[in-house]
Amino acid sequence: MKSALILLLALSTSLSPVVVEAAQPGREQREDRQEHRENRQALKADQRDARRDGVVTQQEQRELARDRADVRESLRELRYDRSRQETWRERTEWKSYRGQRSGYWYAPGYGYQTSVRGRAWRRGAYVPRAYRRFYVQEPRYYGLAQAPRGQRWIYADGNFVRLIVATGLIASVVVNGY
Repeated sequence: MKSALILLLALSTSLSPVVVEAAQPGREQREDRQEHRENRQALKADQRDARRDGVVTQQEQRELARDRADVRESLRELRYDRSRQETWRERTEWKSYRGQRSGYWYAPGYGYQTSVRGRAWRRGAYVPRAYRRFYVQEPRYYGLAQAPRGQRWIYADGNFVRLIVATGLIASVVVNGY
């Protein structure tokens, strides 16, 4: 009986990390962001070290160029790029996407929505109340700047619209953003 309990305890502790990782879908993206931050910090430190003596040698220039390329690559991996399918396939907000559907548009994290035909998304117009709930969770993922205080990015018919939350007034539009 004791050996069975010990075996059961050993199995449960060995399988627990697998369960924890499966329960955290955004963990990989957080690790990618952390890696990008570390790459950027390392580049800055290397730049300071190279300039410390007042002369940057050719070898130091090559190393800095390699470091800059690593930082650019890690940033590229973080951003959404519709030409690279792997950038959205594993993201939880895209899990219900099944391709284009006639008469509908897809809002990541919200699913398919009925299109409003003839809607012109332009600065100075107002966003209908029905659209105001489709907030973009991570604007930086799509290459958007952080919205100023009192404003938010929303998904609207395949476009990104930055609106003033209190009134629904459109501050800016990124047409066919995703």
